[in-house]
Amino acid sequence: MPETHGFFFEAILLLAGAVVAAPLFKFLRLGTILGYLAAGIVIGPVLGVISDAEDILGFSELGVVFLLFVVGLELKPSRLWQMRRDIFLLGAMQVVLTGAVLSAFALRSGYVDIRGAIIVGFGLALSSTAFALQILEERGDLNSTYGRRTFSLLLFQDMAIIPLLAIIPLLARGATPEDIPNPIRDFAIALAAIVAIIVAGRYLLNPLFQIIAKSGAREAMIASALLTVMAAALVVELAGLSMAMGAFLAGVMLAESTFRHELEANVEPFRGILLGLFFMAIGMSLEIDVIVDNFWLILAAVPVVMAVKSLVIYLVCRTTGSSFADAARISLVLPQGGEFGFVLFSAAVSDYVINREVSSILISIVIISMALTPLVAKLERFISTDPGVEEIEESFEGAGSDVLMIGFSRFGQIAAQVLLAGGRDVTIIEHSADRIKQASSFGFRIYFGDGTRKDVLRAAGIERAKIVAICTHGQVTTDRIVDLIQSEYPHARIYARAYDRVHTLSLRARGVTYEARETFESGLLFGRKTLEGLGVDEDTAIAISDDIRERDETRLSLQAAQGLGAGNELLHKRPVKPEPLVPPKKHDEIG
Repeated sequence: MPETHGFFFEAILLLAGAVVAAPLFKFLRLGTILGYLAAGIVIGPVLGVISDAEDILGFSELGVVFLLFVVGLELKPSRLWQMRRDIFLLGAMQVVLTGAVLSAFALRSGYVDIRGAIIVGFGLALSSTAFALQILEERGDLNSTYGRRTFSLLLFQDMAIIPLLAIIPLLARGATPEDIPNPIRDFAIALAAIVAIIVAGRYLLNPLFQIIAKSGAREAMIASALLTVMAAALVVELAGLSMAMGAFLAGVMLAESTFRHELEANVEPFRGILLGLFFMAIGMSLEIDVIVDNFWLILAAVPVVMAVKSLVIYLVCRTTGSSFADAARISLVLPQGGEFGFVLFSAAVSDYVINREVSSILISIVIISMALTPLVAKLERFISTDPGVEEIEESFEGAGSDVLMIGFSRFGQIAAQVLLAGGRDVTIIEHSADRIKQASSFGFRIYFGDGTRKDVLRAAGIERAKIVAICTHGQVTTDRIVDLIQSEYPHARIYARAYDRVHTLSLRARGVTYEARETFESGLLFGRKTLEGLGVDEDTAIAISDDIRERDETRLSLQAAQGLGAGNELLHKRPVKPEPLVPPKKHDEIG
C-alpha cells in the first residue's frame, strides 16, 4: 500500500475508533477517556493494525498543549497569583512526599538501585494533566474549590519535570562535567522564554487579533489562534520547559483579552480531537508481552502506586486546609501516573540509570493506572457526596420567559415571589437537586443546569429574556456568568446579586444594568426597626435609613469614579454620622 494511502487508512481507523468508542463508553457511564483508551488498545496491541504508536503519541500531545491553553484562558494573572500557595506549597509537598514513599518501595523491590529508585519514585509521583483535567471538565468542576487545588498540583508537577530531567545526568554512571547541566544558565533561559511570552501576550497579541478581526477573515482568526498556542509551546520547549507550560502561559496572558471567548471557540475543536487521539495513542503504546511476562509484579504494583498517591494527596490536602470532601475528590482524581513519566523513564534509559525492561514495566503501570482512573474517580460519589442528593438530567422543555433567573438560593426565592406576584413568568436555572425538588413543589418553573455554560443559557431561553437576573451566591460564579453573558449576549439586561461593597463596584465597572448587595437593604430595615424599638418615631427612623442609603450611594459613585483600588481605601474610613433629620411627609416614605 502506498505511504499516502497508509496514512489515510490510519487516520480513518483512528477516527472510526473514536466515533464508536467514545459514545459507547459515555452511554455505559464509563467516560470518554476510557473509551479512547479501549479503542487504542484494540487498534494497537490486540489487532496490531497500527504499530507506530510513538509517532502518533508525539503528534497527539498537542491535545494536552491545547487543553492547557484553554485552561489558561480561564485564569486571569491576578487569580493565578492568588493560587501561588497551593501551587508551590501544596504541589511541592505532594511531589516530595509521594516521590520519597514510592522511591522506597522501588528500592525494596530489588529491580533498581538507589539511583533508579529516585527516578522511578518521582516519575510515578507525577499525575496525568490530560486525564485529570478532562475528568474535571466533564464534571464541570474546573472552577470549583477542589478543581482549582487539583489544577495547582498538576501545574507544579508540570514544572517539576524540569529539575527531574536535570538530575538524570548526575545519577548516570560515569557522568563527565560536560554532561552535567548548568542550572543557572538553564534557569536564565527558561526565565527569558517566560518573559518573552508575557511581553508578547500583553503588547503584541491583542493588536494582532484586532487587525485580523477587522479584516473579517474567519479562517485567519482560527489560524492566529493555532499559531499563538503552538508558537508559545515551541518557545518554551526550546527553553527546556514543557510545551504545555508555554501554552498555559499564553492562555493566562490572554485571559483578560476581549478575544478570549473567540480564541477558546477556535481552539476547542482541535483540542477535543487531538486529546482523544492522545488517549488512543496511550492505549496503542501498551505492550501486551511486557504485561504477560511481568503480570504478577504489575498486578501488585498498580494498586500500590495508586493507593500510595491517593493517601499522600489526601493527607497533604487535609493538612493544608481542604475539607474531607475536597481532599477525597482530589485524591481520587490524581492517583494515576502521568504522561511526563514516559519522558522521564525514556531519558533514564538513555543514560543507563534504569534498563529497558524496567522502563517497559513502568510505562505499563502508568498506562494501566490511567485506564483505571475514570473508574476510581467514580468512587467520589460514594465518599464525598451527600447521600440525599439526586442526579437530575438537564431538560429545558417549556423554558423561556421575560425573566431568566440563574441561582435559586434564599435571595432568588424572595425575588422570584415578587416577580410572580407581579404577574411575570420566570424561568429559573439551578444546579442543586434539593432546591429544584423543593421549588417544583411550589409551582416554580425551575430547571436543572449550570448557568456558567453557554449551551445551558441558550436552552433556557436567554435570547428571549428581557432581563437576566443573576442570583448566584458565590462572587466568582456571578462574575463568570456576567462575563459570559456580556461576551455572548451583549444586549442582555443584567440584574445581579452582589456579594459585598467591593463586588458591587466590580459589577458596576462591568456595566451591569442593576446590582443589589445581598444584605444592604435587610440591614437598613433591621437598623430602622431597632431605632423604632428604642423609641424613635417611625417617620424619623425612615428618614435616617433613607439618608444612609443616599450617603452610601454617594460614596459608591465616588469610589467607582476613583477606581476599585481607591474604593478599598475608603472602605476603612468610619461612616459619617447622619445629622438630625426633619421627618419627611408620609408620601415621601420609601419602604
